Amino acid sequence: MTDEYKHKGKRRQLVELLRSKGISDENVLEAINRIPRHLFIDSAFEEYAYQDMAFPIGAGQTISHPYTVAAQSSLLHLKKEDKVLEVGTGSGYQTAVLIAMGAEVYTIERQKELFDFSQKMFKKIHVMPKYATYGDGYKGLSAFAPYDRIIVTAGASQIPKALLEQLKVGGIMVIPVGGEKTQRMTAILRLDEMKFEKVEYGDCQFVPMLERTVKK
Repeated sequence: MTDEYKHKGKRRQLVELLRSKGISDENVLEAINRIPRHLFIDSAFEEYAYQDMAFPIGAGQTISHPYTVAAQSSLLHLKKEDKVLEVGTGSGYQTAVLIAMGAEVYTIERQKELFDFSQKMFKKIHVMPKYATYGDGYKGLSAFAPYDRIIVTAGASQIPKALLEQLKVGGIMVIPVGGEKTQRMTAILRLDEMKFEKVEYGDCQFVPMLERTVKK
């Protein structure tokens, strides 16, 4: 697949849809307008790539609704060159959006199949994270900590302690927290070495956040 004029037109329509749904962060909208979402999903779904829908991407995982990607990205309140840890690379779409927003992204994926796919996609569209690895997202990436921002793209039953420890003072983590079927989108601000402030937003649905890696 290539990125054609028709895809760019559909992206512009998607941006207007997201705007109508309350997404107002122009940096987020511009990034979504730039990144070819249809390349990150199976070609069978290409016709629907710019509708506000989620799709399977292999290994029992999904690519989130564009609205969810936009909403999570907005809650990060990103500044240019912020160091961002992304837990759950998936197909790489959210990663690419963050990079298009100006972030330095460190990303980790526990499914080898998806890790390999995302690396091919980054090269194809010439959008590269600062660091990408295959590993256990529950542990984060302590070697590069602390992070200005942390984003988790799977539903966690509880907030992993390792991720809290890797968040910079003044930093923000955005993570869906709850049960297997429904979570609450949660933003966590680190106030100092010991104190955190938590704000819950609306209900959301993500695949469960799992520990340990899975090889294929």
